[in-house]
Amino acid sequence: MVERHLRRPAVSEMTGLGRSTIYDLMARDEFPRPIKLTAKAVAWPESAIAAWLKSRTSE
Repeated sequence: MVERHLRRPAVSEMTGLGRSTIYDLMARDEFPRPIKLTAKAVAWPESAIAAWLKSRTSE
C-alpha cells in the first residue's frame, strides 16, 4: 500500500493545529517532521500524523 503524504493545510485540518503551533511543536521535538518532496515543498506521512494523534489521545 502506498503511503499518503499530507501538505500543511491538510495536517492542520486533521490535527486542529495552526501553522505556528505545528512548527513550534516540531522545534521542541513533539511533532513529526515533514519530508522534502521538492526543493520548496514538504509533506508529512499520513501514518506519522495518525500515530501522533493516537499518542495524544492515550495520554
